[in-house]
Amino acid sequence: MSIERIKSLISKKGGLAKANRFNVMFTPPDLTLFNLDLQGLLQKALTDNLNPKNVLNDPRDISLLCDSVSIPGKQISTIDYQSVRQSVKVPYGTVQDDVDLGFLLTNDYHMKTVFDKWINSIVDAEKYCVAYKKDITCDVVIQQLDEQDTPIYGVKLEGAFPVSMSNIELSNQSENTVQRLNVSFTYDKAVPEGPLSSTGSLIKSALSIFG
Repeated sequence: MSIERIKSLISKKGGLAKANRFNVMFTPPDLTLFNLDLQGLLQKALTDNLNPKNVLNDPRDISLLCDSVSIPGKQISTIDYQSVRQSVKVPYGTVQDDVDLGFLLTNDYHMKTVFDKWINSIVDAEKYCVAYKKDITCDVVIQQLDEQDTPIYGVKLEGAFPVSMSNIELSNQSENTVQRLNVSFTYDKAVPEGPLSSTGSLIKSALSIFG
């Protein structure tokens, strides 16, 4: 294989996919169009940092603050079957890995507040009760984009919810370090989608904030 043939193949396929071209969209089940965090709004008003846009929750904010994500893989579970001459593997199911998402933290700790509320709604530590699964899940849409921000591949995580949230380290030696939050999601099923169907799922997820 020559370099020219490889270049011709890549050009025919539209170029190489870039790892930094992606989009993520989901609307937590308890997120509403209007910001009901009165304490946070009052704090912004007292510090002259209140912006009218803070009164509304824009679903695109989560997409913009997500700076890392992975498209989940899938493993086939097998058992060993002893045939006449040798042992062979027989498939019997699949295993799905959790998906890790990384978020940038702003000075109002927006994403931390969102996931604090979401996780606390799953398991209420004060009442010692667990919510019904249908009330704490949503669909997470992950898209690979090309250089024109057009989706070329997508996957929808159906019935997703967070299962772990990372620590946030504070240190005097981290003066120029930007704070990040890492969250792991589990889900019922990962559904591969084409560009059109993935765009439809993205719009549906964004509109779910209107109830």
